[in-house]
Amino acid sequence: MTGLQSYLDAYVDRRMSAVIEEWDLSRQRDIANFIHRLDAIEHDIAEQKNVGGTASDTITTLENRAKLIQGRI
Repeated sequence: MTGLQSYLDAYVDRRMSAVIEEWDLSRQRDIANFIHRLDAIEHDIAEQKNVGGTASDTITTLENRAKLIQGRI
């Protein structure tokens, strides 16, 4: 049984790069800064939410101005 195990170990060692790529696995260097990247994404999401709120407020202000101008014409 050890002969088969040795053969399989050697095969996996030779083919590891292909297995990682074929199965779309992550390597340690791919996830080393995962927390930092996740924090950056969460920060960007929060900024986008703020921009959305600001844009909504701006649109409301512009609509109110337009109504005021229409009332004067």
